[in-house]
Amino acid sequence: MKVFLLQLLKILLVLVLPFIALIRGAVFLHESYELWPWPALAGGILFSAALIFFYLLYIQRWIGQRYGGKPSFKKGHWFALFLVLVYCLPAVFYLSNNNAKHPEVRDEFTSLHPILRLGISTLVFLDGDLILTDGSRLPEDYRKMGLKTKAHSLHYKQSSGYAHAVDIRTKGRSEFRNFLIKTYFQGMGFNTLRHVGTDDHLHVSLMSHDRKGGI
Repeated sequence: MKVFLLQLLKILLVLVLPFIALIRGAVFLHESYELWPWPALAGGILFSAALIFFYLLYIQRWIGQRYGGKPSFKKGHWFALFLVLVYCLPAVFYLSNNNAKHPEVRDEFTSLHPILRLGISTLVFLDGDLILTDGSRLPEDYRKMGLKTKAHSLHYKQSSGYAHAVDIRTKGRSEFRNFLIKTYFQGMGFNTLRHVGTDDHLHVSLMSHDRKGGI
């Protein structure tokens, strides 16, 4: 039983690592090198594609040892890049109505930072019931909600050209599920803050170079 569980963990790790390289790698480039949104995302794509390429290379060598033939380095590289791009394009530009509280929130999806969008879409694959309750905002939106207008908010458009924060529904969901969602975003390098009360939600943000340390 222990051997089976160990092998299962290894398989899960192999499957998860490309996603970690993709999202966490992009967040790392954004935070450490202050790259603009799309170059940082492109770096994460290259990290993930390189990892998948090594996976393919290992499989090709394994097949070659048993059935003959030589590994195709060039084709494996381009195929790995193709796989990551096919995954990223819809993930960055599309959000289902089922995952937005209102159509307005869905329409605001592309106003979020691309790395934040990718992190959200990846989680949606695991949790199809995930609901975004708020995305980008303007100062007057706080007044409409009966709240004090904030001078600084990562829900506002930053110098990157995108909003860096989103709110995710936690109300009516199990605390274990909410804990897993929070852990996922933290593991990928995002900042999280749980707001409790009548408007219970999880605030998720990507660091802004305009206000380092702000969430």
